[in-house]
Amino acid sequence: MNKNTVNNLPSANKAFRKTLLVSAVLSALSATTLQAQENDVDEAEKGGIERIFVTASKRQTGLQQTPIAVSVTSGQAVEQAKVLDIGDLQVLVPTLRVTPLQRSINTGFAIRGFGNGTNNTGIEPSVGVFIDGVYRSRAAALIGDLPKLQQIEVLSGPQSTLFGKNASAGVISVRTGGPSYDMEGKVEASVGNYNQRLLRGYFSNGISDNLAFSVSGGMNTRDGYSESISGIGDVNDRDRWNLRGQLLYEPTEDATFRFIADYSEIDEVCCTTAGFVNGPTAPAIEALGGLVTSDEDPFSYEVALNNDPTNHVEDSGISLQADIDFDGFVFTSISAYRINDSGFLNDVDFTSLDILVEEANVEIDTLTQEFRLTSTGDNKLDWMVGAFYFDENVDTTGDVLTYGTMARPYFDVLNSFNPATNGLFDTLEALYPALNPGDILGAGSTIANDFIQDNQAYSLFVNFDYHLTDNFTATLGVSYTKDEKEITLESENTDALSQVDFNNDLTVYGVPLYQVFMGQGMPEAVALGTVESLKAFQFQPQMLELPNAAESNKTSDDKITWSLRGAYTFNKNVNFFATAATGFKASSWNLSRDSRPFPSDQAAIEAIPSLQLPNQSYGTRYASPEEATVYELGIKSNFSSVSFNATIFDQTIEGFQSSTFLGTGYVLSNAGEQNTRGIEFDSKFLVTDELTITFAGTLLDPEYVSFVGGQDENGPADLSGTTVPGVHEKSIVAGVTYDLEFDNGIYGYLRADYIYESNVRAVGNIPDTVRRQVNTLNVSAGLNFENGVSLQLYVRNLTNDEYFLTSFPRPIQSGSLQVYPNQPRTFGASISYTFD
Repeated sequence: MNKNTVNNLPSANKAFRKTLLVSAVLSALSATTLQAQENDVDEAEKGGIERIFVTASKRQTGLQQTPIAVSVTSGQAVEQAKVLDIGDLQVLVPTLRVTPLQRSINTGFAIRGFGNGTNNTGIEPSVGVFIDGVYRSRAAALIGDLPKLQQIEVLSGPQSTLFGKNASAGVISVRTGGPSYDMEGKVEASVGNYNQRLLRGYFSNGISDNLAFSVSGGMNTRDGYSESISGIGDVNDRDRWNLRGQLLYEPTEDATFRFIADYSEIDEVCCTTAGFVNGPTAPAIEALGGLVTSDEDPFSYEVALNNDPTNHVEDSGISLQADIDFDGFVFTSISAYRINDSGFLNDVDFTSLDILVEEANVEIDTLTQEFRLTSTGDNKLDWMVGAFYFDENVDTTGDVLTYGTMARPYFDVLNSFNPATNGLFDTLEALYPALNPGDILGAGSTIANDFIQDNQAYSLFVNFDYHLTDNFTATLGVSYTKDEKEITLESENTDALSQVDFNNDLTVYGVPLYQVFMGQGMPEAVALGTVESLKAFQFQPQMLELPNAAESNKTSDDKITWSLRGAYTFNKNVNFFATAATGFKASSWNLSRDSRPFPSDQAAIEAIPSLQLPNQSYGTRYASPEEATVYELGIKSNFSSVSFNATIFDQTIEGFQSSTFLGTGYVLSNAGEQNTRGIEFDSKFLVTDELTITFAGTLLDPEYVSFVGGQDENGPADLSGTTVPGVHEKSIVAGVTYDLEFDNGIYGYLRADYIYESNVRAVGNIPDTVRRQVNTLNVSAGLNFENGVSLQLYVRNLTNDEYFLTSFPRPIQSGSLQVYPNQPRTFGASISYTFD
């Protein structure tokens, strides 16, 4: 390819060419390091960078020998960086993006720009989350301090061949330490700004020679950092506590049983949103004496609500892992049962007027079972066979929108701005026999929906590692997954306007409504326009329930996925790997108020009189499965004073499940093909015995290759060939740690962590003016004394960096936009005592 050909490549490929250039430079640096330090193996084994072991392949292997793109964060790094929530983890892992949403129970995860899972309970995440081997199906189950954290592994790319449920974009695997036979424990107390109070403790000891236990607990409270300008309480507080107990039983040298029981509770006022654009409806709010937050400074951390947005979550579970060592293989069983019960009440008009309130309760009961047989010993062929079973019930009861006392006055004021619609509701109530004065948008009218989802899934998997030579290993993994869901939807809409059927030529005493308006003196064009205006106010028409005689309320999906990997050991310091793999995620149902029949079911619905609803509309009930494919080339190297890992990848998800919030509900659809090409790398340098530098990053070229039926700010659109919004093309994290050691035995550290995420459009259906860019610096310092006492100081977001987490259209206020501002600067101090 000549120079002119390169220069004429489509602009969409330029970012990827940059990643290849960076890759070449980094590889060259690594090769130089390789040549300069080939003789440092012995020193690496004596000291320097410690060897890291991971379970990414579901057997313990060295990080450098594992042919998977995996980022590892140690428990020590989490402690030193003062990661208090899983959302803070992204400051240490550039390939991971964590986005808190409207409620404490919802957090979105993305790896390499792929991820979903929103306030729509039906959408399971594309990033699978496992804690001590147990799959957690919803982000609500993740919040809580985990004691004795060992490490967190973030696996990039589809992992469906070994992880049996929804790992089409990647996996977050969290591991904690088991009980100890020797007495050990730790207690910690922290204080910080916004009246932060944190207390947690851990204790472990042996009961007998083969039985040990551990108990832990903690509480975390903080005042809200967003002040109300309407006289209610502050928003974005913390009020959490948790308990966890473990038993470790080893009746013989060949058998280990680990039992875990945990309970956590959240009771918070969450979450802060701010006005970005106060559209043409704002004068109507103000005319009624209401308040909206200023759109001049979204980072004023002010809210204008008429009630506290309460969130309550109770999460509990038990698990039992059994590992039994036979001659030549190990049998592993992981059984778990979890209950997640959450509820919320939110002021969803985001003004001080009592217009619209949403509340719901969601209970998720999950049973999982995994069996594995894994070969042991030194074999030419290592193997693993297993099965995974998943049974979950999602019960969303009382998902209710309630019109407040100011709903009707608010819409009356909006109508008064237009002479053609002034007094429109009064006129309609006077003309239409079924309506009484004040019925339309009347206070206390509700839109109530109950959703139940029953989901059973299983997968069977095999994995073979064939050691062709001492230096080259080929790995083949194959998995078969079957996933079935059944949905029940019950709906009741008591708003009088929802009973009015505009699509069937609403008549009053046999006369079309527009003619009635003409009889009141309106010109025909104005009368027709007035009827259309009425349709706009019917923003939540009746919802067709499931099951019904025309639609299926079930999905059944199955797929064979595979992975093929090659790992080459250049020497004890350097390894190369190549991967081709596929992934799968089953259908996700739209469990929101915008769950609408597919257009393909319209004829069948219209043929059954009992299914006729006023103003029946069509959309989507569910999104079809996701199918992922990835190709990777990677290098992993580890020397006495430097380690470097890099992966070049080309990853595609066909049928990516896109969920877009429109202000009252969600549009759930499948992107034809979403592709991301790029490079991710991480490195660690021991500059001196005291000074350590870490540097990692992800460079991406995200694109909707095809997406007909997507959403932009103007509504349905063809997004094919456009850049995926919300995905940063460049993400960089850098850390510096300086270890301190004094003659009296005291040792400590100074640490700084910086994250940069390049400027990007925040959300696809929001104007491009809402953008996100991150430049955040965290610092911490600690001292450890010989008597077990430790002191720590920390500051998160030292520079008070300001950016938006995401954005959405403000409900029932056309032209208005809300944003989620990031958390402001927080700081604190802690003291702990470790004993053994």
